[in-house]
Amino acid sequence: MTIMRCLNIKYIRGIVIAIILMFFYAASSFADIYRYVDKQGVTHFTNIPTSSLYRPYLRTGKIPYSSKRYDRIINQASKKYGVSFSLVKAIIMTESAFNPRAVSKKGAVGLMQIMPQNFKTLKITDPFDPYQNIMGGTMYFKGLLKRFNGKLSFALAGYNAGPNRVDQYNGIPPYAETRGYVKKVMRYYRVLKSKS
Repeated sequence: MTIMRCLNIKYIRGIVIAIILMFFYAASSFADIYRYVDKQGVTHFTNIPTSSLYRPYLRTGKIPYSSKRYDRIINQASKKYGVSFSLVKAIIMTESAFNPRAVSKKGAVGLMQIMPQNFKTLKITDPFDPYQNIMGGTMYFKGLLKRFNGKLSFALAGYNAGPNRVDQYNGIPPYAETRGYVKKVMRYYRVLKSKS
């Protein structure tokens, strides 16, 4: 392969990456960009990482608090379960970035990424329905707040890693994902509270 051809491939790859990044900015106007390279050498980009294989690629410094699409439902859930509107919204931003069709590799579903084994307890028949998902997720989170005596960081860790893990470690489990999750929700929560 000639040097010129190598340069052309790198140039084309750079243009493709720039187009992908512009798409993400246009589509979401927020959110950090993550990427990972698979075993075949293909680079994958996303603004909603669904796997720990993704690593931060580009930090936009913006927070997706501008979406008001589900505010009415979030407000209803907040009032019904006594959980801060800003906190519920911060959880949704972190869990799904407002994508009601989101499904994680572990099987968590919808806006608040609820696990299927919790559907019945939370009275969810359609986890992709924003109303059912937000009401069920908020009810679940309220239960975690009660379980951990109002300790917000413990409840958030329980939402991410499971309450038994929080009990096991008597606090936030030593998992990078869970610790990052708690920090991210709290960051969004502070921004949302300051804007309300």
